Amino acid sequence: MKRFLLLFFILSIGFFQLKAQKVGLVLSGGGAKGLAHIAVIKALEENGIPIDYIAGTSMGAIVAGLYAAGYSVGEMEQLFKSEQFKFWSTGKIQEEYRYYYRNLEEDPSWLELDLMKKEDKLKIMPPTNLIPEEQMDFAFMEMFSSVTAINKGDFNKLFVPFFCIATDVYNNREMVLRQGDLGEAIRGSMTFPLYFKPIEIDGSLVFDGGIVNNFPVQNMKELFNPDIIIGHNVANNPEKPDPDNVMAQIENMIMQKTEYKIDPKDGFLMETTFNNIGLLDFRKIDLIEKAGYETANKHIESIKQRVSRRIRPDELQQKRHQFNMKKPQLIFQNVQIEGAEDAMQRKFIIQSLKHNANVIDIRELKKEYFKLVADHQIKSLRPVSRYNPETGYFDLHLVLKSNNPMQIKFGGNISTRPINQGFLSGDYRMFKERSYTFSTNMYFGRFYSSIKAGTRIDFPASLPFYLAGYFTLNRWDYYSSTTEFVFEDVRPPYIIQGESNFRTELGFPVKTWGKMTFGGSWSNARDEYYLTESIKLSDTPDHTTFDALTATTNFQSNSFNDKQYPTEGIATSITLNYISGKEKNKPGTTSNQSTDTQFSHDFYILKGSYDRYFKINKRFTIGWMGEGVFSNKKPFTNYVSTILSAPSFNPIPHSKTLYLNNFHANKYVASGLKGIFNISDQLHFRAEAYGFVPVRDILETSNYMAVYDEKQFSSINFMGSGAFVFHSAIGPISLSVNYYEKSQTKFFAMLNIGYILFNRKGY
Repeated sequence: MKRFLLLFFILSIGFFQLKAQKVGLVLSGGGAKGLAHIAVIKALEENGIPIDYIAGTSMGAIVAGLYAAGYSVGEMEQLFKSEQFKFWSTGKIQEEYRYYYRNLEEDPSWLELDLMKKEDKLKIMPPTNLIPEEQMDFAFMEMFSSVTAINKGDFNKLFVPFFCIATDVYNNREMVLRQGDLGEAIRGSMTFPLYFKPIEIDGSLVFDGGIVNNFPVQNMKELFNPDIIIGHNVANNPEKPDPDNVMAQIENMIMQKTEYKIDPKDGFLMETTFNNIGLLDFRKIDLIEKAGYETANKHIESIKQRVSRRIRPDELQQKRHQFNMKKPQLIFQNVQIEGAEDAMQRKFIIQSLKHNANVIDIRELKKEYFKLVADHQIKSLRPVSRYNPETGYFDLHLVLKSNNPMQIKFGGNISTRPINQGFLSGDYRMFKERSYTFSTNMYFGRFYSSIKAGTRIDFPASLPFYLAGYFTLNRWDYYSSTTEFVFEDVRPPYIIQGESNFRTELGFPVKTWGKMTFGGSWSNARDEYYLTESIKLSDTPDHTTFDALTATTNFQSNSFNDKQYPTEGIATSITLNYISGKEKNKPGTTSNQSTDTQFSHDFYILKGSYDRYFKINKRFTIGWMGEGVFSNKKPFTNYVSTILSAPSFNPIPHSKTLYLNNFHANKYVASGLKGIFNISDQLHFRAEAYGFVPVRDILETSNYMAVYDEKQFSSINFMGSGAFVFHSAIGPISLSVNYYEKSQTKFFAMLNIGYILFNRKGY
């Protein structure tokens, strides 16, 4: 009997000791600094400290949620160091998912604003978020859908029981999320205002949980009541903001004070402080993790003394493996659309995703999803998956929000050279059984001005296609683009080019990056110029006009990551134009002709280009481009009109603002190399060098006429550029030095903000 009582006493002590070893881990918010949480988990696992419950807010919710979903420390590190994470944390689309076909014609816009009609008044709707949400929304669905399927929406049935904190925007109160879709919960918890777009959960619009509770220790006590709480904090309450720091001021207004404390009788508080880590400095993960690991190891002996229970790494790994083996594959069958205006919209989206297939896997879905979000009619398309145990497949629930019908864009170019221009455009969109976009824009500046109006209609057929038509007025004043006394080339002292055109186009997609177009245009080109360097105030220029009809066939493929100064991707173009037109020349006082002349021209222009970037390593990228033009075009009335109407080679943005007669020819080949050193994700230095070789030079005779050189490939001309480029939220900011092989000024230094882009010509 005594032995029995002794055995019962020993077992009872062991039972209560075992029960007393339940450990809860709480992780604070803190943006990129929260990556230190991974290193803390690593240190705990290495020392056999169990984690029985886990919770977090904001970035702490992401790390805690990944751990609860069965991700190991190594898998989390791999994720946060991957290109995939860089894309969904910045909102940029990776190269293989950039759907070129849906892009409208390029423009130099910096800012897009929606217009909404309310109570017979137009209201400007500012952007709700700086970082596009499509990448993040799809990534959260992809990472957490399978685990939501096996826990049936109960976060207590995860690999480790979990909860996170979000903020109910309307009621300004905390929401404890411990059931439902795991990805949605984490997405809500880390949605920092202005950076990311809020989502709805259980009918409430939610933002970052750090607004009301950035360190949910008390919630951990109330919900799980662990015997030991281990907390890791990387955040601080907002400090008094600087008058010039807008983001710090906003943070002070919205972030409530949080007590980063744990009563010693409840457990341990670990804190890692940082002085040089920004909210989105995820690229500093190694530095951040090192600091977190050092913090954990400073406390690990105290934790081990308090927590006697251990779990072996191999035992933990086996448990995680068994949990992950239960996750079903992400294969989707049914698609439901929330927010579609009518059945035709729903049919359009479903057909675009599935193409009449019964099921679709995650890879194919991702490709088709990003094709859809590239559509300018769609403002957002948030994917939510729901597992159907009867079929073994997932159902895809898409929350659609169409773009507002009216949109305005602002932009342009600011430069230290006289090529400044403003840009304003307006679009009106309709999204029914077809997609309609009516657009108009205006450029205004000394060097370039333009007006364009037109429409594009997209048809959701089994092979999608669009019809487009545009009318454009263009004007370039090359004299205004220089500060020199005479123009930057020997002749002419100034040139004014005017052009109007009406274009029609039929386009089809070619895989992800390409499109094939067929079109026609009418154009009227008007050039004013002098034929000699020596002019008097009383002199009048020559006038040449060229009225033409053009038939065009074009293939384009483009996967560049930026429309100016790209650092990755491939761009290919092959264009065949057949032009029939009439040239009219009215001589000025510097001409040796005295009567008006006119000539008919029928010719073709075949142009091909290839531009590609090769990533050597994280820091260094090289690029190569080649371009060629072949035409049977005959000379115009004089040398200058011939040069002005000939195709030009302009691979450097600044070169588009100069008249460079050495880089015009009706037949030429050109090539160039680019070296890019990536200083950061947004800042790089690039050096470019190009060679231009006319098949036959256009020469000037003594009476200002143009003839082709009898010798082929008799000359080569070079241009180059060195530039620091910062890709800001409004566009590129560049400081460059450009070189052109020509007779007068060869070097041009320029600080430029924005894009050097123009409306298209007729051919």
